[in-house]
Amino acid sequence: MKPILSAAVAALAAAAVLAPAPSAAQSRLWSEGYVPNVPVVTQDGKTVRFYDDLIKGKIVIISFIYTSCRDICPLTTARMAQVEEKLGDVVGRDIFIISMTVDPENDTPDKLKQYAEAFSAGPGWTFVTGKPEDVRAINYKFGDRSGKLSEHRNEIVVGNDVTGQWQRDSVFGDLSRLVIAIRSMDPNWRDQARAAPRPDAGDSNLLLSSQPGQVLFKKMCAPCHTIGVGDRVGPDLRGVAARRDRAWLTSFIRNPSQLRAQRDPVALALAAKFPAVRMPALGLAEADADDLIAYLQAETSRLSALRDDSSPQQEHQHHHHHH
Repeated sequence: MKPILSAAVAALAAAAVLAPAPSAAQSRLWSEGYVPNVPVVTQDGKTVRFYDDLIKGKIVIISFIYTSCRDICPLTTARMAQVEEKLGDVVGRDIFIISMTVDPENDTPDKLKQYAEAFSAGPGWTFVTGKPEDVRAINYKFGDRSGKLSEHRNEIVVGNDVTGQWQRDSVFGDLSRLVIAIRSMDPNWRDQARAAPRPDAGDSNLLLSSQPGQVLFKKMCAPCHTIGVGDRVGPDLRGVAARRDRAWLTSFIRNPSQLRAQRDPVALALAAKFPAVRMPALGLAEADADDLIAYLQAETSRLSALRDDSSPQQEHQHHHHHH
């Protein structure tokens, strides 16, 4: 009788904690042996104990991924990388990021390492696999109850093991708000933030132009692509509308995996060049794809105009330097 009862109590406690504003008593149940302390393996092939080494005494952000995922999960990790960038050097010091595989049978440490490197994950961000039953026990406790991979949740869980406060969130909303929510897990930071003037909200109050493509690009594409800055998780998109046939570009933006399945040579070449991460099908309509292409063209022209303005001077300096 006893084990079943305690499991039920734990399940209730989890439900209570993940609801808004948990009471302190409910929260405490989380750290008292609620998080499994099973051995897991990191992307560096190191075996650690999940609770003792990754959670205990820390503020953590946990996401759920699998490297072969072809839908939205690469975008989850790409947006998490943007969160890591915004949090800056507190990651690995005050705040730790954990990406749990939901596919431990296939996600070896080596695959996770390639995946981590594709997103330029820094120290303080651990990708976790292990024995399937252990990994599943952890994911189950954090609310990932899906039997099928395609149903796994794209939410993240944010928690502070010291205060016992845990909550669900998403990386698909405003990232500045999310960063504040994560930092607010630290009572010291909350006290300082209260005293300080409101920080400006960063990317949320960028004056958005009248181009719908810009808004789409920031939310859907910028986590993995830049325009004119160089390859990030995926290729740089400067000039892409001139390099690629428009119909091809539209269908690739809308459903890249379909082109890969049809053995389209360009799609296969891209997959070979960026092997760790596949561009997901983002569920965009044809009009969205048109807006994005228009925005990419406009940005490419803007960058070319800037370059033309400054090029004579650069030539001159270069020439001068030569003598």
